Amino acid sequence: MMSDTRTAHTWVAMGPAGAVGAVLKEDAGFRVRLIREDWRPHLYPSVEVAKNALVAALPTGSGRPEFIEH
Repeated sequence: MMSDTRTAHTWVAMGPAGAVGAVLKEDAGFRVRLIREDWRPHLYPSVEVAKNALVAALPTGSGRPEFIEH
């Protein structure tokens, strides 16, 4: 069964070395996507929770990226 999920907003997470991931607004909530291959995205209830999850998944000492809405 195919899902008809639409992305309404995207927040790109930018660190000193460039994009590290993104938060995507979907019909059912917010999804985090990291650039790393081993990351498995989950659905979060709010954009702030999703941003915090993305930051927590970054390597130690990475700092908080700037989130730019697109």
